[in-house]
Amino acid sequence: MALMIFGLIAAAGVAILTFSVRAQTATGKRFDDIAALNRTASLLAGDLGQAIDRPARDEGGTMLPAFTGESDGRIRFVRTGWANVDAAPRASAQKVAYQLDGNMLLRVAYPMLDGAVPLPAVTLLDKVAGVAARYRYRGAWSDRWDGTQGAALPQAAEITVRRTDGTAFRLMLLVGAGSSASPLPGASPTPNPTATSGG
Repeated sequence: MALMIFGLIAAAGVAILTFSVRAQTATGKRFDDIAALNRTASLLAGDLGQAIDRPARDEGGTMLPAFTGESDGRIRFVRTGWANVDAAPRASAQKVAYQLDGNMLLRVAYPMLDGAVPLPAVTLLDKVAGVAARYRYRGAWSDRWDGTQGAALPQAAEITVRRTDGTAFRLMLLVGAGSSASPLPGASPTPNPTATSGG
């Protein structure tokens, strides 16, 4: 009888321990994902907030607008404030791009503003089902931006990232500190992620 009771207690203890380990693993993965979301929001806010009116040439030498953005979240622009801690002979501005590759949201940086091939892309988020973006200028929203809308930079960007688990978050971000325009309703220089359910 004593052995049977001890066996039952041991089995219950193993079950509780297994559940605890699984819960801890799931919690750790969730915290890592939240940290990745926060890093992505911070990078987008920092990059877009320091965007400048500086057209740049691509690898083939073609001059591109200072800011280009598509409805699927592909964005390319030049930002200032690039830290130069080792005093390298380069500009204090950097060309950056955001794009979706499969289920991964990538940030691409360039070592030089004109004619350079990009550095290796950095994965910001995985398990991304899709990205949607639109751009605001003088109260009007546009699904794409190519500099023909009356200004080199939009005043704000709305970026929505949909995850493969059905959740989504939305960012309302100023571009180039609002392009010296008056503050926009509902916009702020810091990310404002809003989680929603469904696609």
